[in-house]
Amino acid sequence: MPDLINRFSVAPLHESTIHLSQVASGRLAPDLVLTGARILSVYTERMLDDREIWITKGRIASVAKAGSCPFEEVPRYDVKGGILAPGLVDPHIHIESSMMTACAYAEGALLNGTTTLFCDSHEIGNASDVEGIEWMLEDARQAPLNIFLTLPSTIPATNDSLETCGGDLTPSKAAALFDKWPEIVALGEKMDFVPVCMGDARSHGIIGESLKREKPVSGHIYGREFVAAYAASGVTDTHEAIDRDIADDFLEAGIWVFLRGGPPATPWHSLPEAIKAVTELGASTKRVCVCTDDRDADDLFEFGLDWVTRQAIVAGLSPLQAWSMGSLHPATRFGMDGELGALGHGRRADITLLGDDLTVINTWYGGALMVEDRKVTPLLDKQLSEGRYSYPKQAYETVRYEDELDLLPQIPDVKSSVSIVRTELPGIVTLSKSAQFEPEVQSWDAFMDANDLVYLSVVERYGKTGGIGHGLLQNFGLTDGAVGSSVGHDAHNVVIAGESAEDMKIVARRIKELRGGVVVVKSGKIIAEVPLPIAGLLSDERGTEVAAQTTALKEAWSSVGCSLPYMGFNLLPLSVIPEIRLTDKGLVLVPEMKVKNLFRAL
Repeated sequence: MPDLINRFSVAPLHESTIHLSQVASGRLAPDLVLTGARILSVYTERMLDDREIWITKGRIASVAKAGSCPFEEVPRYDVKGGILAPGLVDPHIHIESSMMTACAYAEGALLNGTTTLFCDSHEIGNASDVEGIEWMLEDARQAPLNIFLTLPSTIPATNDSLETCGGDLTPSKAAALFDKWPEIVALGEKMDFVPVCMGDARSHGIIGESLKREKPVSGHIYGREFVAAYAASGVTDTHEAIDRDIADDFLEAGIWVFLRGGPPATPWHSLPEAIKAVTELGASTKRVCVCTDDRDADDLFEFGLDWVTRQAIVAGLSPLQAWSMGSLHPATRFGMDGELGALGHGRRADITLLGDDLTVINTWYGGALMVEDRKVTPLLDKQLSEGRYSYPKQAYETVRYEDELDLLPQIPDVKSSVSIVRTELPGIVTLSKSAQFEPEVQSWDAFMDANDLVYLSVVERYGKTGGIGHGLLQNFGLTDGAVGSSVGHDAHNVVIAGESAEDMKIVARRIKELRGGVVVVKSGKIIAEVPLPIAGLLSDERGTEVAAQTTALKEAWSSVGCSLPYMGFNLLPLSVIPEIRLTDKGLVLVPEMKVKNLFRAL
């Protein structure tokens, strides 16, 4: 077994067919036999009893009756009646949301039985352009996972007049990346769905570079009125089906639906409603998958793709249907079902051992045992500790702004209409509200208190413009202090909310010192932080350490009263989600894509 286990550790199938055929026919001994198993067959959606799997050179040579291998000297692993199933395949994930590198992400994924990811790294692309995408690809190549990239498609998410971004992925840059990196297998979620549906030339130019290479195009869309034009533009999957009816529209339009499951307290748990297209409207599951989309570090360990798969069972599907939607279906969507997603002969030996409730006990990756009895094996532990990719120096130099910042707006001295961003749980959509301020009647502090407001600022962090967008946030719940993050989607400028300029400045200074991160301040003191020095997005620590820091951050976040989880907070600058957002250029109305003044004199 090589010291470094990654997807290149298994020889390509075309180089292995002679050997595989000889092992499968019993003329050569396999390297390993997993015996005493029930097989969860995602091909036929049946449970097969009394079976064993013959593994050689990291691939499956045969699934046979238990005890049929004629070579007594071959190592055997008796699973004692447990269920062997294919490793899970996540069709849509953002590694950066976990705040971990790809190598670190592998720990949580493998513990949860996930052996393949289709990752959209638009976060690091927004921060560092083509360089950032290539850093992530190098990281992914070294990770003990099958990681493929769906090329970030919308960098920046809007035009320069609405936000300042670190990257600018043009059609020509996208074409060059497609041609250079074979693991870029599709175009990532096309977030600018309004320009796409209106026929914007740049948006369609990027789609065209994918289609001319016969690569699929992934989507991101809100609103049934956009489905027809979006599908006609070449988009063939989406993870943004938030309810039964739009999921049904997508399926009938020829768009694969990725049912997104997230921790129930977050905005990402849309599976229970969207799955009703199957359970209530009778749609087939053949073009339906499950996915995670976004996971922070500690939630990755607790709410992995295996958890999402079990949620599909809770919602009414059979265990066999659910595991198929988490393995064979995603592999089929990306044209890799001859390599991944099932226990077919010749496929990679990416295998999970499951309990009767489909909880993951063991994970084999390319035939190597990486997780045993729900614990990391010494083989995986060594790779997580010693075999990780080192990001270059310039990846640590992306947070640049002045030390002294004007984080509060200039208060009007005349009667004015004040624009307000109102949060509403679960937290994806924000509402555009307004209130009237009369300085001759009440003080500004009284106005803030009466309307349940805190200050909101977005600071341009690439050293390009020095711009700061000012806003007012309602229903956020913050009662004492300030919070901030360098993960403000999608331009990834620094977003800060607080009750006072003093606490907000402490947050801004600390984020700059850390070279990126998430910080919570209470009564003038920092009470929690997660350093994110790589592109202002990623930690360079091991996954378990980032998870511990994230748990402490969440506790501190709640202690200062924040009602919106910090991952939802990171979306407040994302100017493709209705109704109103704040970027470094100011308030943006969505979908009009227009800047709106914070104050309007009456």
